[in-house]
Amino acid sequence: MTATAPAIELKGISKAFGPVQANKDISIRVMPGTIHGIIGENGAGKSTLMSILYGFYKADKGEIFIAGKKANITDSQTAIAAGIGMVFQHFKLVENFTVLENIVLGAEDSGLLRPSLARARRELQALASEYELNVDPDAVIEEVGVGMQQRVEILKALYRQADILILDEPTGVLTPAEADHLFRILENLRREGKTIILITHKLREIMEITDTVSVMRRGEMTATVKTSDTSPAELAELMVGRKVLLRVDKSPPVIGRKILEVRNLNVTDSKGVHRVKDVSFDVHAGEILGIAGVAGNGQSELLEVLGGYEKATGTILMNGAEIDLTGAQSDGQSRRANGIAHGLCCTNPIMRGFTV
Repeated sequence: MTATAPAIELKGISKAFGPVQANKDISIRVMPGTIHGIIGENGAGKSTLMSILYGFYKADKGEIFIAGKKANITDSQTAIAAGIGMVFQHFKLVENFTVLENIVLGAEDSGLLRPSLARARRELQALASEYELNVDPDAVIEEVGVGMQQRVEILKALYRQADILILDEPTGVLTPAEADHLFRILENLRREGKTIILITHKLREIMEITDTVSVMRRGEMTATVKTSDTSPAELAELMVGRKVLLRVDKSPPVIGRKILEVRNLNVTDSKGVHRVKDVSFDVHAGEILGIAGVAGNGQSELLEVLGGYEKATGTILMNGAEIDLTGAQSDGQSRRANGIAHGLCCTNPIMRGFTV
């Protein structure tokens, strides 16, 4: 790689899914040893563009250059061979395998697993020490938290000799402390000369960690700027095409009567895992109640019960009338008849919503 050649250059990339133009004539250059942010609203085409780079999709037209040389990325194996690794928003791990087995899976030295595991254990220790990616190699994936699972995904890419690392909405499943740890890892990777592409819609992360940022809107690239030369307000305007108020002044709420009562709600999934445990709360007229949490902590199941799509035990009262929790009416019609609507606010289920 020459000093001036971009680590990645995309020229005129376009991709349509039927009548939907996901990417339209996109060109972008990412310099080596930098953290390059790609931001945009949900549906702006960020993940599609990076999935083309990683070989998950084939562009309808356009060219890809890696380290100044034209590349024909036909699938993920071709991308990995070109030094590209990708950590998806929803992890691609085998839950009943150990950390070590997941890292080796698909990159075995031969048909014999034992020698591959022995070598991987040695390399894993070196990588973990070098990049602050501490993991327990013998831990089973389904028994560890999402922070460690994400580190396993990064280690998988590094084990496969990735020099370019794409992270798709990496903090969507992390606590603030885990996100800070991730940023330290990314700083370590950058210092070692790795090139990182960070897909996100969170302006704080862009301003904190990136060197350069590209903005996408409705499948098109609207701007690429040095992070130090821009501001959250300017980026927000580029994302949505109009000025955005980043601070909203709210008048004090006028709280009315109690509308929704939830008492001792419990949800157990089809595998026998207790997803919601003894949850109780009230919602009053004129009130917005936020339910937030890291993905997988039961908030999705809770709102599916409220929307009528999941069965549970406990009690829900709407305007004093008890709501069926047995799942006998699971199409949401009965909830709507009682004045409850359920919908998804985003593809990443950290926070979902319903109205009463």
